[in-house]
Amino acid sequence: MTPSKWVRIWNERLPDVPLTLHAVTPAEAFGMLREGAADAGLLRLPVDGDDLSAIPLYTETTVVVFPKDHLFAAAEEVTAEDLADELVLHPLDDTLGWDRPPGRPALQRPGTTADAIELVAAGVGVLAVPQSLARLHHRKDLTYRTLVDVPQSRVALSWPAADEAPDLVEEFIGIVRGRTVNSTRGRRAEEKKGQKQPREQKSAKPPRSGKPGGGSRTGGKPAPSRKGTGGAGRGRAGKPRRGRG
Repeated sequence: MTPSKWVRIWNERLPDVPLTLHAVTPAEAFGMLREGAADAGLLRLPVDGDDLSAIPLYTETTVVVFPKDHLFAAAEEVTAEDLADELVLHPLDDTLGWDRPPGRPALQRPGTTADAIELVAAGVGVLAVPQSLARLHHRKDLTYRTLVDVPQSRVALSWPAADEAPDLVEEFIGIVRGRTVNSTRGRRAEEKKGQKQPREQKSAKPPRSGKPGGGSRTGGKPAPSRKGTGGAGRGRAGKPRRGRG
């Protein structure tokens, strides 16, 4: 997961409030939120319990990791059926939530995804993981392909449940959801409440040509109205023509 865009927007909108990121394992993320060690967290669904709120963000592609000289390297994607004869590792910190991956099971489950990657590099088997984990544990001797017809992992933003999220958490929720600076709720929005806004000056009427960037006239005679142009601008009135009988 790379929340660099959200961090950049945070620093632009709240330069006086530092945002600190902590990289943790999937198993540690829930505990940090419940213990108050973090205000909000990017984690994988489902959330176990009603004490945490969560907003689903996106569903991540599942891939299979294997040595570069494996036959799968010639394919554009791999199916669950293609894994039937493969030894598929199932680490204890698996984030896909399946009881048993397709393929042949190993005699023992690796303790972590990192341990499973080492076994794949040693030629012991292959590993199915969300794409971000394949990138995180990238090695020059390994590669991966999209794995179809298998579970996928959903990523969410989570924080301790409450009637209302704290102001700064609400600010981050707004950034993640793509709210503009004027629509974001939270501390910055609260600061604007009650402040006297400058009186807006009466804007000049737009030119009847409708071309972008056109300026309004500030002096002299008003421009005569043109036949066929839109807008509600006024021109100098002339004598009406008599129609022909």
